[in-house]
Amino acid sequence: MSAPTKTDEPDQDRRFPWLVVVCALPVLVALVMLGNWQVQRLAWKQDLLATIEARLDAAPVPAAGIAGLVSAGDDIRYRPVEARGTFAHEREQHFFATHNGASGYYLYTPLEMEGGEVVFVNRGFVPFDLKEPETRPESLTEGPVTVTGLARERLDGKPSFIVPDNDREKNIYYWKDWNLMVDRAGYAPDDVLPFFIDAFEDEVAGGWPIGGVTRIDLPNNHLQYAVTWYGLAVTLVIVLGAFVWRRTR
Repeated sequence: MSAPTKTDEPDQDRRFPWLVVVCALPVLVALVMLGNWQVQRLAWKQDLLATIEARLDAAPVPAAGIAGLVSAGDDIRYRPVEARGTFAHEREQHFFATHNGASGYYLYTPLEMEGGEVVFVNRGFVPFDLKEPETRPESLTEGPVTVTGLARERLDGKPSFIVPDNDREKNIYYWKDWNLMVDRAGYAPDDVLPFFIDAFEDEVAGGWPIGGVTRIDLPNNHLQYAVTWYGLAVTLVIVLGAFVWRRTR
């Protein structure tokens, strides 16, 4: 009995590589879905930027009007707002922050308004050594003032587990805990408006705090990310097609 020749054996190398294709398909689907998600994020970011630009050009709204929007569940981010009252400097809260490469604090100072309500105003940045009010007496504005700035929403909770807990005893905040600020400052929650005001930059005696610290220049890289994901998907299709063609030709 003669040994089988090469032509008698099944050509294993020319079988269709179903296993490779089946394994590659979920990766391809994932890449396309990531690209689609970035396209959706691009549309969302463009709408957000357009909304912010329109709001920045609008006239300031009284603080009571912003409070009404919060009660109605409307978006208040970056809406210009105006409030008049007297700063309670002895109750200011300190939010750890950086500004132009320097570390220090944002001063969240209660503004006691003429109608009896209170709103926390982020007056701006001071370096570490000017944390305590007595170290910068020139900054302790006295008497009624009119504050204009941007409305900022309060947070429902700590934004991430990697963010440190706020230090009540040292009066240092790592996230904007409206409830803790209200309690630590000694106010009743019903007397404090449920949002913050980031004050516009204004000339202050002594130069501190530096206002106008709100970050409005939001990055928009979603188109680049979408192109990357779609490019990887196309590359996978080309590589897989070449492999199948060489395997079955």
